[in-house]
Amino acid sequence: MSDRSLSAHAARNRALWDHLSDEYQAHHGPQLAAAGGAAWGVWQLPEAELRVLGDVRGRDVLEFGCGAAQWSIALHAQGANVTALDLSERQLEHARELMREAKVEFPLVCASAERTPFPDASFDVVFCDYGAMSFADPYRAVPEVARVLRSGGLLAFSTSTPILDVAWAPGADHPTERLELDYWGLHQLDEPGEPTSFQLPYGEWIRLFGESGFAVESLIELRPPASAISTYRDETDHRWARRWPMEHIWRARRLPP
Repeated sequence: MSDRSLSAHAARNRALWDHLSDEYQAHHGPQLAAAGGAAWGVWQLPEAELRVLGDVRGRDVLEFGCGAAQWSIALHAQGANVTALDLSERQLEHARELMREAKVEFPLVCASAERTPFPDASFDVVFCDYGAMSFADPYRAVPEVARVLRSGGLLAFSTSTPILDVAWAPGADHPTERLELDYWGLHQLDEPGEPTSFQLPYGEWIRLFGESGFAVESLIELRPPASAISTYRDETDHRWARRWPMEHIWRARRLPP
């Protein structure tokens, strides 16, 4: 997909992720590898314990913003028929390297989650750990997931909570104990030098899921263990996340048309 066909924020995010990818993988890759690829959020809570995706053997699974495809490699080993999509070609170069090391092959697709190249009803599961559902506009991405999911298919994704985003003042290093931003009207979040991210109020997420043909099955709020450490967050953030939900996982089921 050429940059000319992307939304303005997607073109900006592609350029930033191409620039940031090497540093990101060097800094966070060892933590992701230590967790075996299949773990959720900045604190890497194991899928084997949370059971968000369930049994993926024989399922057609799309990772929706895969980065270096650590998750996809792990799910391929569990028997899933995996396709991994990312907006950044440089991220996919890291994915190819990890796939060679793991001696696995599956499709890698460079495209925006807001407009994918897949036919209707292509997948049983669409998921991401942050990924596209943090960095694509949900008003475009959620209907696109609905299009490519089969009836009864699962959408599952982790992302930051609205509580975290309204407690994090622009330019600050950490969330505070106060509400810093307006809750109403949450949507596009821009920080200088950082990829554009997106957030919605809880009620707006639920409305969007319903209008796109999904039934919400669960919202899993992730509380890190007392011993958790993270390359993404420091001890100040850990103390915050032990008191309030910093991240969560949405699970929604595609209803019959």
